[in-house]
Formats: sequence, C-alpha cells, structure tokens
Amino acid sequence: MAPVKQPVVTPWGLYAYVLAAAVTILDQLSKWWILHVVHLDLKGQVAVLPVFRLTMVMNPGVSFGLLRADTALGRGLLVGAALVVVIALIVWARRADRPLFATALGLVIGGALGNNLIDRARLGEVIDFLDFSGLHFPWVFNVADSAISVGVVLLLWDSFLPGKTAVDKTA
Repeated sequence: MAPVKQPVVTPWGLYAYVLAAAVTILDQLSKWWILHVVHLDLKGQVAVLPVFRLTMVMNPGVSFGLLRADTALGRGLLVGAALVVVIALIVWARRADRPLFATALGLVIGGALGNNLIDRARLGEVIDFLDFSGLHFPWVFNVADSAISVGVVLLLWDSFLPGKTAVDKTA
C-alpha cells in the first residue's frame, strides 16, 4: 500500500499565509494613512484620547528602538536576518495543523514582513506611531509590532497546550 502523501501546505498553513498577508497589508495601509492622510510627519503628534496619541517616530532599531541600525551595513544585516527568519517561519507554517499555532505564525510573519522587510528595505527604518504613554507604556509602536508581540505570546501559549508541541511532529 502506498503511503499517504501529505499536502505541500496544510489548510491551517494556508490560513497562516492569508493572515500574514492581511497583517502586512493592514500595517502598510496604516503607515500610508499616517503619512498621507494624517500627515503625522508634519504634525509630530496628535492627541486622540487622554491616554492615547499618534506620535511620529522613525525607528532605526529592531523592536521598541532596541539594537539601532544607523548604517547601511546595519540595515542590510537587519533586512537579511529578517528575511531568513521570515523564510523559516513560512516553511514552518506550511505544516501547521492547529488554529492557534497557525494564527501565531501568521501574525509573526505578517509583522516581520511589514516592519523588518518592507519598511527597512524601503525607508531604512520603521514608522512607529501608536503612543500609549498616557498609560505609562514607554514605547511608540505600530501594527506590525503588535502582531509580532501577540503572535509570540500565542506561540508560547500553544507550546504549553496538551498534545502536540509548537514544533511540528509528523506521525
């Protein structure tokens, strides 16, 4: 009897890819809106609520301004490292077999594409604008940062669930 051939991409893998595309599009649209509709680059800051502002920050760092890459070599290394990580995550997502795991990977892939590949390759830095300093949150961030953070938390949560681990095991 011939072995059962597994699909190249599972249905949950496809879901992860669609979610990654949606996150990337939402991230890039929000940055376009901030620059071309709100003109935050000219205003600097817009108060929205007592605890929330839109604040323009061009971030040459990796996450929350850490690991600054102010040179062409540094930016190139960050783009290259992000590309390797995104490719690894895309390969990993192909075999996703659980909704939480697929959601987590889709969020991280989409966020990495939006911030670390598109922004950094196109602009040399990342556009940040969500400012919750009224809640004593010290960083300004964006949609992609949020997706990556939530995705990592979901990956950790998935790894503690009974049954399969986050590392895909085949039968």
